[in-house]
Amino acid sequence: MREQLESFLEYVRLNRNLSPHTVRAYGSDLSQFLAFAAGRLGREPRVDDFDHGLVRAYLAETYERRQASSSAARKLRREGMLESDPGTLASVPKVERRMPPHLAEDQVGVLLAAPDPGTSLGLRDRAILELFYASGLRLSELVGLNLEDVNLASRMVRVLGKGGKERIVPFNPAAAAAIRTYLPARRGLISGGVPDRTSPGDGRRNHDPLFVNYRGGRLSSRSVGRMVRRYVTRVGAQRGISPHALRHSFATHLLERGADLRAIQELLGHARITTTQRYTHVSAAQITELYRKTHPRA
Repeated sequence: MREQLESFLEYVRLNRNLSPHTVRAYGSDLSQFLAFAAGRLGREPRVDDFDHGLVRAYLAETYERRQASSSAARKLRREGMLESDPGTLASVPKVERRMPPHLAEDQVGVLLAAPDPGTSLGLRDRAILELFYASGLRLSELVGLNLEDVNLASRMVRVLGKGGKERIVPFNPAAAAAIRTYLPARRGLISGGVPDRTSPGDGRRNHDPLFVNYRGGRLSSRSVGRMVRRYVTRVGAQRGISPHALRHSFATHLLERGADLRAIQELLGHARITTTQRYTHVSAAQITELYRKTHPRA
């Protein structure tokens, strides 16, 4: 089964156009399931060992360990490794719809004003935060941006998203102004450092990264994550706010102001509308509050 697992992961990597992160997640999930099966059977599992009883036992263990039900559900997804799907006879846990962590509009304003405008890195950080909130980009998409991807005149950014899918995303005048102010500082950072010319990981050349570190090289995802958390702590915003939470704030505030869910799906680059529907909790909360305030007998 281990050889079949490796063959499967190689197949999805080459033919399904999945990101390395997703392939690793598949490998982790399936390896956990195989390890559980081996422990239960007392030997390496064979294909004909996988039945609904084994699947149900595995689900029971994941529940006892308090793993997220979404992770347990993903482990049962049919991926073509078996002739039949033993999970069809097992009760798959319902995927929880949790409220994504996000900032209120006034908190966003405080966060965007936090970087020091008197330093090159402060100007860079302000441009990053403004673009995050203005466009709803993923962290990997933002750090992978090159200068040629940003059109300040039309306020559009070309993004290479998951699965190598390209999309065009608009951004607001505030983000455009922040980027314009940052560009001279960027030139100073590059001239004072040694630019990193290695690939950013998305198959494109790394000649002109938009956001650079103090040495002039492309800024890493980890560095941006630390930067965002540092400013969140400084302004006293709620815990759990990460670069991805700024993406959640972007979508949440659009929905609160009446944006169409399909439009938000396109802006975020979600392949499925069900992924975007997580933000409908905001409208539901608003409707409930409006009902309580206005209904005579609420």
